[in-house]
Amino acid sequence: MKRTLSIVTLWILYIGVIGLPLTPVYAQSTSAAQKEKFTPSEKVIIDTDIGDDIDDAFALALALKCPELNVLQINSAFGLVSIRTAMLQRFLDEVGRADIPVATGVPSPMPESHFTQRRYGERDGVRRPAPDAIESTLALIRKYPNEITLIAIGPMYNLAAMIDRDKETFKKVKRVVIMGGSFYKRNWDFGFGHPQGQIAEWNILEAIPEAQKLMAANVPLYMVPSDSTQLKFDEVNRRLLFRVDTPLTDQLLILYQLWGQTTPLLHDAMTLAFLVKPDMCPMKEMHITIDDAGFTRIGAGAPNTFVCLESDPERFINFYMNRMLSN
Repeated sequence: MKRTLSIVTLWILYIGVIGLPLTPVYAQSTSAAQKEKFTPSEKVIIDTDIGDDIDDAFALALALKCPELNVLQINSAFGLVSIRTAMLQRFLDEVGRADIPVATGVPSPMPESHFTQRRYGERDGVRRPAPDAIESTLALIRKYPNEITLIAIGPMYNLAAMIDRDKETFKKVKRVVIMGGSFYKRNWDFGFGHPQGQIAEWNILEAIPEAQKLMAANVPLYMVPSDSTQLKFDEVNRRLLFRVDTPLTDQLLILYQLWGQTTPLLHDAMTLAFLVKPDMCPMKEMHITIDDAGFTRIGAGAPNTFVCLESDPERFINFYMNRMLSN
């Protein structure tokens, strides 16, 4: 069978033959992001539980490297939201994007053991007052009716609170895109052996009534579940990325080291990539429900959700690396 070697594989073979040190191969060819000038056309608000798994940080970094996206605000979500707000403010300050407002979401119970990067937000330093994420997001929706994409990459406490406070305004979002759900695959199910099967996925499981409320809100809903986000960010790509000395890669490296594990799965980053390259994660319209145990179910009935069940991991990694290594 004829096989096509990826750009990373070819580079590894090349350096193995001639003995060159590993350098950022992606940066050596001019990517589409470098060739074109973009006008931000997609107004977005990102709702994130940064500080638990590391994929939130990688997703935010990608958002900052996508000039197609006009990031109006970033909301802290889930658990100790004041510390997450401090994390977001520090991250944006360090990478030179303090112009992006940060708002504080709804506090909620959370397992402390998952808050791996909280020290990043607890460092001594003056942090700016942050507005209430619920009211400030609703105000932006009122200002830009039917223009804002709300991206939720954490448990959906904030979104449920917005629905409770002003459902009619919330219904004026252009769409809601969430990383959440599991239908056939769970984390680390790459299809090499017997399929592990469905789970109650984390972002849904930690806020089941809130996710159910979102499902019933009658807004355009796009779901990027774990089935399409088995995106392993391996050692070769990590080495390429972290060797680049930029403020953004420096902050990612700090958070990655605080995370304390080895190989991330970039679930949340695919949710951002979908907005820029929709064909990377093709959607199918389905009827989806969430049961009281947190399982996402495909059932009969009128379609109510767009769902991406399959993606192209190699294409995603190439896209991610080209964006992160571009000037």
